[in-house]
Amino acid sequence: MQAPEKAVQSQRTGGVPDTRAMWRRAPAWPGLLSLLPLAVFAFAVWNARWVRPGGDDWCFLPVVRDGGLSAMVRKFYLQDNGRIVNAVLVWPYARFGEAGQQWFAPVSGVLVLALLWALVAAALRAAHGTPPRGVPLLVASMVTALFLFGSPNTYKTFYWPAASVSHTLPPVFACAAAVPVLRAASRRAKALALLIVAVTGACLGLLSEETSVVASVTLTCALLVSGRAFPRARRRFLRACCAAGIAGIVIGSLILYTSPGALHRRERKHASTMLTADSLLASLRGFGEIISQLLTSWPYLGAIAVGVVLGLVNRVPPGRPARGRTDALVAGAGIGALLVSGYLCTVITYPVFGEQVVTSTRLWNDYLLLYILLLVYAGTLTGRALRGRVRRNGPVLAAGSVVCAAVCVALTVSLGGLESGMITRAHGWDLQNRWMRSQAATGRQVLPYERLPLSKMTEPFRHGGRATWPASCIADYYQVRRITQASELP
Repeated sequence: MQAPEKAVQSQRTGGVPDTRAMWRRAPAWPGLLSLLPLAVFAFAVWNARWVRPGGDDWCFLPVVRDGGLSAMVRKFYLQDNGRIVNAVLVWPYARFGEAGQQWFAPVSGVLVLALLWALVAAALRAAHGTPPRGVPLLVASMVTALFLFGSPNTYKTFYWPAASVSHTLPPVFACAAAVPVLRAASRRAKALALLIVAVTGACLGLLSEETSVVASVTLTCALLVSGRAFPRARRRFLRACCAAGIAGIVIGSLILYTSPGALHRRERKHASTMLTADSLLASLRGFGEIISQLLTSWPYLGAIAVGVVLGLVNRVPPGRPARGRTDALVAGAGIGALLVSGYLCTVITYPVFGEQVVTSTRLWNDYLLLYILLLVYAGTLTGRALRGRVRRNGPVLAAGSVVCAAVCVALTVSLGGLESGMITRAHGWDLQNRWMRSQAATGRQVLPYERLPLSKMTEPFRHGGRATWPASCIADYYQVRRITQASELP
């Protein structure tokens, strides 16, 4: 009797399977596979205990210690670069000194993973997809691992708070603003989403010039293809969200651009040369080298592999119209946004870094996340195409899983090598820190400092002692008059 009843029920529902029942019966392998990038993430977080102050953080810590949040905001707005939101984000970890340096990576890493997980889940829901449970976490954890640890300089991307606040977290915040947009259904939720997008845009304008460029170019490209890419029922709302985001970015950027700190930075870094023919051509060559390095960096195959897995296992309701042309249009718009915004970011940073824009890999992060998401999208389209053409999905799923596993192993090996350098620097830093504090306590005002370089972190007395920054900040940190190169004093 049960079989006829099920057949009748299937006929009543038009033969459409119960997606909730399918979700409950879904295999557990996506969750198990996600343990690999999560294990890489856990290993990286555990190594954060070896982080010690360096670079710009030498300058932030004394300001927060002596003047708190207001002093930090004044420093950024009036002197440094005008990034008010940057100052606000520096304060929470800098107020805890060395402990704040060590806890920053775990806290920010969990935040990145959570926001990207929410983004993937919201995007799949908006696309009416029904992947097996665990797949959104798998995609988000793989993207997180590649974004944070796939860089040639993981220390500056993930462990160094000053660089992470300026170049790693901003693109994640920009993506997170899409979550309420994708989930908004009621009129009140849509109004709230518009407000969140506008406020996020303004905050990005006051946090990172490069991410502001990437976000505004991406939103502009989305508006240009909205007639075909956005569903008709939500087209007006999504266009309004794009416009609100662009408006927020413009407002925040204007506040930053007119600040005394930004004016001082432009004068100090000769920003007027940014639009000269030589600078534009040099920026183009530099960006070409960056793209070449990204395209030939094999760990990013993990993004394509996890996209293939998603495309194979994700199911859409029957009767959904084919999106071949729309997918091609979205992919083209994404590639265009990446190329235009990446080049503009290189143009902006070239007067400051010169030819080092190619080797200063933390500067790539503002558009690197967009690159990784595009690779995932390309993999998803590939997996979707293969799903209808291969007789069995198992071998393709196995191949994608193997690639993800190989990438995770490679990232772990890289983190292991970095851990060794971090331990060496931490032991040397702790010994020197105790000695310098004891000497300062006796009233000594001139102290020798031994350089402790790691992952191209800025240390004083480099270039044969000619480049002294941030020696004055280290002196402020230990509350002495000045420090000298260790070899200068007995």
